[in-house]
Amino acid sequence: YEEAACASYPAEVFFPPIDSPSAASAAKAICEGCPVREECLSFALETAQVEGVWGAMDAGERRRMRRRNRDRERRRAS
Repeated sequence: YEEAACASYPAEVFFPPIDSPSAASAAKAICEGCPVREECLSFALETAQVEGVWGAMDAGERRRMRRRNRDRERRRAS
């Protein structure tokens, strides 16, 4: 998306080293006001992106969100 806040930054900003929470925080701050943040996060969740910051969430946060969503669906199904 051309209107994405990340469009004017190098991709490396959004793929910081795993052991660098401060670098991930910088990427998340850029995402916070992005007009396509929701779409970005949805894409990352649907395609199981395992690296980087997408929609202001890092890989661990997205993994936990997928797990919560999966658990919620299992409870509904039973």
